[in-house]
Amino acid sequence: MRHCLSGPGLSGLAAVVLLGGAVSAAAPFSDPASARLFVASVAPLPVPPPSPPFTAYALQIPADEHKTLPIGARAPDFSLQGVDGRTYTLSSFNGSAILVIVFTCDHCPTAQAYEDRVIQLTKDYKDKGVAVVAIMPNDPGSVNLDELGYTDLGDSYEEMKIRASEKNYNFPYLYDGQTESTAKAYGPVATPHVFIFDKDRKLRYQGRIDDVEKPGKVPHTFDARNAIDALLGGREVAVPTTKVFGCSIKWAEKGGWVERSKIEWAKEPVKLDRLDVPGIRELLANKTDKLLLLTIWSASGEASLNELPEFITINRMYRKRDFGLVTISTDGTAGMDKALQILQKAQASCTNYITDGGTLSNGNGGGSPLVEAVDPHWQGGLPYTLLVEPGGKIVYSRQGLIDPRMLKKTIVDNRLIGRYY
Repeated sequence: MRHCLSGPGLSGLAAVVLLGGAVSAAAPFSDPASARLFVASVAPLPVPPPSPPFTAYALQIPADEHKTLPIGARAPDFSLQGVDGRTYTLSSFNGSAILVIVFTCDHCPTAQAYEDRVIQLTKDYKDKGVAVVAIMPNDPGSVNLDELGYTDLGDSYEEMKIRASEKNYNFPYLYDGQTESTAKAYGPVATPHVFIFDKDRKLRYQGRIDDVEKPGKVPHTFDARNAIDALLGGREVAVPTTKVFGCSIKWAEKGGWVERSKIEWAKEPVKLDRLDVPGIRELLANKTDKLLLLTIWSASGEASLNELPEFITINRMYRKRDFGLVTISTDGTAGMDKALQILQKAQASCTNYITDGGTLSNGNGGGSPLVEAVDPHWQGGLPYTLLVEPGGKIVYSRQGLIDPRMLKKTIVDNRLIGRYY
């Protein structure tokens, strides 16, 4: 019997529970970016009531959709490109007595929480005839922006190369996002999901890596290691199947979530309010409990207009965290209509202000009241970007165009945001 249980903190997928042959919808969550999928091949489990403030959505998932490979089955072959440019097949690992396949990805907080543990597992067993390979199963186009609130990277092949390089992966990291054919053959239900095969490439274990997600905490049960040690010792795996937890696989056929989100975002109201220099000083003091990203821009500046969509993307990624985006136009009262039109076209449903352009001198800023209120180090050029912690501490500033990925990295690595649950 398979049970799919949603849990707090993971994201908006369908939660359907099969209990004694009946189908009932578990209470999925109001935050589609934060649903957790647990799967067990065990006796029926009680379904706990949803924890507030979550509310429920349910997807209808066919019972036979993408079945997980059963214990004892042979490993399906594959042909996938790694981040190193090489093509890997099942036979690429023929020299290893045990093959560990980890379905994982870049964006999932649970997957990120296990990155270092997979690296360490690879180190510990590399001289014992154990090969570890990671496969990214998600269709990148089916990952919603609000599912990227714990990451600076999505699940594209190019972004996989960045993550592998930054983390110094010591195992092949393969891309299955184009067709998801390998994922469909193996049937992972979440990232990460581990499959361990013996020398005959028969599946001997599938499930979680261990039982504690949070880095820094000591697991009670090292499930994957226990399975590997049993196989190395010529023993049966005592627990061949465990529940997995993590982010749902982003199947291409579920990509409608992305389009529906775009429709909903387009409906969000866009407002523009006036703000004077004392108000800007108050804003920069950041008396909230959120990390504030401020972009100061002008409707007459090409650079400002070109990068505004990047800020909207960033806001949609992180706005369900302790984060807020504020735009400040320097076009003044006379330019209010034009500025609002630009913001509406960009679907900038964040906090938007406009201040008197006369407070910003042309060119160098020249110690104008606006420059002094924002940042004395600012030379007055636009656009100007600031990242401000509660209490007013500026942790990032940039005059001119931003590097979107580096700004995302700065945001997610800030102590107020973070990559893990």
